[in-house]
Amino acid sequence: MSKEKKKLNEEKADSSPAKTKTDGAAESGEEEFSFTRFIFDWASYFMTALIIVVIMLTFVFRQATVSGSSMTDTLKSGDRLILSNFMYSPKCGDIIVASHGNNFSQPIVKRVIATGGQSISINYNTYEVSVDGVVLQEDYIKGKTVKLSHPLDIPDVIPEGYVFVMGDNREGSLDSRSTEIGLIPVENIIGKAEIRVYPLNSFGSVYK
Repeated sequence: MSKEKKKLNEEKADSSPAKTKTDGAAESGEEEFSFTRFIFDWASYFMTALIIVVIMLTFVFRQATVSGSSMTDTLKSGDRLILSNFMYSPKCGDIIVASHGNNFSQPIVKRVIATGGQSISINYNTYEVSVDGVVLQEDYIKGKTVKLSHPLDIPDVIPEGYVFVMGDNREGSLDSRSTEIGLIPVENIIGKAEIRVYPLNSFGSVYK
């Protein structure tokens, strides 16, 4: 073998390790970039999801916890509810959560019985409730619809912008039958109860 050819082979052999080292560094850099990108993408997705949840809970859904026994057996004290309040208009049969000014420190949970423009009458002898002249079939109630202390003089027609509410536990609920609660302004409604999320063994719709 000529000296020139031998020298050329030796130079080629000497250059191989350097090339291998460079390739390894490049692969390591690509892996590091790929992992960083993965973390960045995951963090971006998480933040986007978190923002969506916050917006939904602020403008579309809210949460509330039942306090007291006025809605038993439908709802029990300690039940946690998801409320919908986006473009909500109350309807008869809806279970709502509403604030009540300075009379109560906590929001109240009741069922809408009549809305603005409807008439309601309660026969305290037969315990029947009629809306627009039709007796309601209230399979959800507990007890009888009795007269409360400080009874409200129910108007012939519920004014627009107000609702008449009662608890399902009719003998253990302070509600629109009494002047202590009276009619509820629609603007005071925080939201309609949709789903019970706690306790877990009762998870699901609050409507039977």
